[in-house]
Amino acid sequence: MTLAKGCTLCYQGAKMVLFVTGRCRRSCWYCPLSSERKGKDVVFANERRIEAPEEAVSLAERMSALGTGITGGEPLLCIDRVNEYSKALKDHFGKEHHIHLYTAQAPTKPELEQLAGLVDEIRLHPPRECWDHITDTDYIASAKNAKEMGFDIGIEVPALPGLELLIPALPYLDFLNINELEWGETNAGEMRERGHELADGVHNAVSGARDWADELLNHGKVHWCASSFKDSVQLRERLKRIAENTARPFDEVTDDGTIVYGVLDLHPGTRDAVVARCRTFLTEDEFSDCGDRVETAWWLLEEYRDRIPGKKSVVERYPDGGMVVEVTPL
Repeated sequence: MTLAKGCTLCYQGAKMVLFVTGRCRRSCWYCPLSSERKGKDVVFANERRIEAPEEAVSLAERMSALGTGITGGEPLLCIDRVNEYSKALKDHFGKEHHIHLYTAQAPTKPELEQLAGLVDEIRLHPPRECWDHITDTDYIASAKNAKEMGFDIGIEVPALPGLELLIPALPYLDFLNINELEWGETNAGEMRERGHELADGVHNAVSGARDWADELLNHGKVHWCASSFKDSVQLRERLKRIAENTARPFDEVTDDGTIVYGVLDLHPGTRDAVVARCRTFLTEDEFSDCGDRVETAWWLLEEYRDRIPGKKSVVERYPDGGMVVEVTPL
């Protein structure tokens, strides 16, 4: 099986995720978008809210991104924004910066013409209700046009009962990606109504989802993307790339791509004295004065804990100021 180019880069953690809008005309019961994004016209690069293409370029640089995956919501509802961000990324990194686009619409020929030269790969998401007559839909007509215009074209859908109905579409596609059905905060009620359960207590995968894909998985164009892969491989490799570019000299980078460091909380009345004391046994590369706290290597904080007063803790978080994973008192 040959992976789509976008999937190959995802395996390396080398694709930035560009969420261009939470607006969408569909109301798919299985949509896993968080309440922070669903239905809202907001833009995120990876996990960070942004306002301008220049910010997307900067964040792509910080992870040495080789490509970008554009998603939503429905990106084609703001095609001008898609083009603006794609052009900024291509102009900065070069045409080899690979961009793939997810859409639940069937792009028209004029829309494809707007995307040409900016988007390299299109991933169609036909809704479940049209799978039983997929070859008679606008999605296949759009796929044919996209192929003629030089796009790589495929279908990407979650694992649902009836996946075998998509087999007739395969001759018109470069690939068919099946994502393991995932439980989320906004679709939990719909999942329960349909009798679905979590496969385990670790990942968001729905029990039995892989079985629905069995009939297709031996086909050379079909790729199964497991929920555990996204959590344990794709995200981890992306975090490692960011950490390599942004970790401070005293940050410890873990095998999961998170960073670990020590924090000394400072009280206003003693702040100057404590910082001055830190400078007597720590070099400028070994700590950072952050105003209300000092950050340093966790092992140095442990080593010198008796020489500096104040509340001390060890922090593990995503790199580049990302989400805090754990705080352990020292």
